[in-house]
Amino acid sequence: MKIKSELLVQPEGEMWKKIRVELNEDVSTRDRDLAAIKEWLRKQPHLPDEWEDGPLMTFLRGSSFSLEKCKRKLDMYFTMRAACPEFFTNRDPTNPDLADILTAKVQGPPLPGITPNGRRVTVCRGVQPNLNAQEIADTLKLALMIGDVRLTEEREGVAGDVYVLDAAVLGPSLLAKLSPTTIKKFMICVQEAYPVKLKEVHIVNTSPIVERFVNFVKPFLKEKIRKRIFIHKEVKDLYKHVPQEMLPVEYGGPSGTMEDLQEQWKSKLAEYKDWFAAQESVKADESRRPGRPTNYDELFGIDGSFRQLAID
Repeated sequence: MKIKSELLVQPEGEMWKKIRVELNEDVSTRDRDLAAIKEWLRKQPHLPDEWEDGPLMTFLRGSSFSLEKCKRKLDMYFTMRAACPEFFTNRDPTNPDLADILTAKVQGPPLPGITPNGRRVTVCRGVQPNLNAQEIADTLKLALMIGDVRLTEEREGVAGDVYVLDAAVLGPSLLAKLSPTTIKKFMICVQEAYPVKLKEVHIVNTSPIVERFVNFVKPFLKEKIRKRIFIHKEVKDLYKHVPQEMLPVEYGGPSGTMEDLQEQWKSKLAEYKDWFAAQESVKADESRRPGRPTNYDELFGIDGSFRQLAID
C-alpha cells in the first residue's frame, strides 16, 4: 500500500497540551470513549456496524468528548451521506469534471500550519467566475471531500477552523446560480454532520455584491456562526486574525502559492480515490432506523425552521 503524503502540520509540545484542554480530551480515557462510540455504532441497525478509528476520534474531538453529541453528529453524518447523493456519490477526484474544477476553477486548500491558538486555516477563492449550477454543486462536493480527508489526517485534532473566503470573482451571474436548496444542504452538512468547530470566517477582496451573498447565506447559518463572519476591506486587516507568515504569497505571506497548495491537495484527494469509492455504501439505511425514518423533505424544507436542526 502506498504511504500517503503528509500535508498538515500536527500540533505538538505546549500547543498540543493546550488543544487537549480546549477539546476536553483526557488522554487517559479517550480510548474508552472511542470504544463506547464503536459499541454504540454496532447497536444501531440503521448505521454502519463499524468505521475507522481515526474519523471516529475526530468526531469525538469535534464533540468535545460529549458521547451524546458525538452520537448525534455521527447519525446526521451518515444520514446526510444517504440524503445528499449530489455530494456523496461519484466522488472520484480524477474524474475529468472534478479534476477540472480542482485545476482551473476553484481553489480551497487547508494551509499546512496552525495558528498560535491552535486553529487550522483554509483559504478559498474562485479562479473562474463563470461556474454553472453543476460546477457549483461539484465545488461543494469537493469541499466535503477535503473535509472527509481531514477526518483521518487531523491525527491530533485542532482547536477549531478558520476560513478565509476571497470574493474577488464573486459576481451577480454567479450569485444568480446559487440554489437555496443546495446551499442549505451544504450548510446542514457543515454545521450538523461534520465535527467542525468553526471559529471565524474572513471575507477579503470584497465588493458590493458580497453583502448580497452574505445575506443570501445567513438564513442557513446558526446565530453564533453569523456573529463570526468578518468582512475586510484590505487583506492586511486579515493579519490581525491569521499570522501573515502562515498565508500564501497572494495574501502577502511566504507559504507558497495558492496554485502549489491546491495542486498538493488535488494529489491528496487522488490518494483517497479508492477510499471515496468504498465509502459510497457507508451510510444510513432509513428503512432500518428505529422509530420514524428521517423525512428528507422536512429536513431540507427551505420554509422549515433551520433552528430545529441545531445540535449544540
